Amino acid sequence: MRKQTSKLMDIMEDGMISAQAVADMCLAYMSEDDVADMMRDNDIIEEEDEEAEEEWTPENADFNDKGSIHHY
Repeated sequence: MRKQTSKLMDIMEDGMISAQAVADMCLAYMSEDDVADMMRDNDIIEEEDEEAEEEWTPENADFNDKGSIHHY
């Protein structure tokens, strides 16, 4: 059972928070790789549609990556 997911869906249905706000929060929370995986899983993009990945460095790492210089 997805208790918290159901709770958030109910809050959205009741108009207490917009779907846009939830999408913004989710996308900010997810890493770039998570977003790309979600998009592939839902047939929004195909593997070849993605830009070539640049080599990982602490300077260009996603801020959610613990190795990033921007991670809090």
